[in-house]
Amino acid sequence: MLNVNALYTEYPNDKGEIVKAAQDVSFVVPEGKLFTLLGPSGCGKTTTLRSIAGLERPNAGDITVGGVTVYSAGRGIFVAPNKRNFGMVFQSYAIWPHMNVFKNAAFPLEVSRNKFSKAQIEEKVMRVLTAVGLDHVADREATKMSGGQQQRLALARALVLEPKLLLLDEPLSNLDAKLRERMRFELKRMQRELGLTTIYVTHDQSEALALSHEIAVMNAGRIVQIGSPREIYERPRNKFVADFVGLTNFLDATVDGPDEAKNGYRVNSSIGALSVSSLDPYAKGDSALISVRPEDIELFERRPDGINVIEARVDLKVFLGEYLDYQVMIGEQRLLARCHPSFKASVGDTIYVRLNPEKCITIQDNITYRKAA
Repeated sequence: MLNVNALYTEYPNDKGEIVKAAQDVSFVVPEGKLFTLLGPSGCGKTTTLRSIAGLERPNAGDITVGGVTVYSAGRGIFVAPNKRNFGMVFQSYAIWPHMNVFKNAAFPLEVSRNKFSKAQIEEKVMRVLTAVGLDHVADREATKMSGGQQQRLALARALVLEPKLLLLDEPLSNLDAKLRERMRFELKRMQRELGLTTIYVTHDQSEALALSHEIAVMNAGRIVQIGSPREIYERPRNKFVADFVGLTNFLDATVDGPDEAKNGYRVNSSIGALSVSSLDPYAKGDSALISVRPEDIELFERRPDGINVIEARVDLKVFLGEYLDYQVMIGEQRLLARCHPSFKASVGDTIYVRLNPEKCITIQDNITYRKAA
């Protein structure tokens, strides 16, 4: 459906320095899928989205939608934004305050080059308002609605022209935490039910994991990993992805040799000998960085059976309702572990940690995403 190939966008900043906003950005989005560009501020995700929309003109690359090229530097093609038939929703919903809900949703049809009859407009508007659950408030003043309802109205307005592609730029960032969580479910439901091919931009890792079919993690203008939410979270390919997406512990280690039973390696780490999992080849004596998520560290008051069991001391604990966060010390190494509130160890107690060897994964810093040939 969408093919972005070797996109480069650079521009001078206020000081005349060249900002490399997008560098060799390539990805493919199948029809009906939600693809997220995830990364910190300034990583190039919004520039990439605006390039797809036609609001930015890249320096190089190609963008094709449904087999039609909308931008090609090499062939001198640039289709104007209003001719690309894409829907777009920004952080600011830009709701017209002097119009009711129906009129806001109808506005793109009324100003469209295609002339729609009054009956056609009513049929199309009510269909999208029903899809976003606002058909019962069609006559209400738009600005009298809640933030979540205004967000759904902005979506309805983007959908009313039946776009080939829906582009969403941080659409939930202005909502409070609980409403943002509810709207994730609403967005996911609408996207799946309507089969919308969607590009979603966010810096919120939870949002990306909850909504996406695939995620591209970006840093410094480049895509550093593309994968499913589970792959990105459980198998990050470098330190930036592991650190940016969720919480993790990093351990310095030296490879001792292969662990045939676990299809990984035995390593000597900063907390002791461990069995770890790896997607990369290592030789004896190689340095390795190990990542293990807090929820993959089990805590025990008595030494349990199994491997990767190490004695530790409770340094700090924080009650967070459905779980407890423990900071534990193993020598000079501090680990964050997450467990059920039923675990009762106190600060200063000696406890035991068990690290799941399948979840202790090696991380390399020199891997960046490359489009498959």
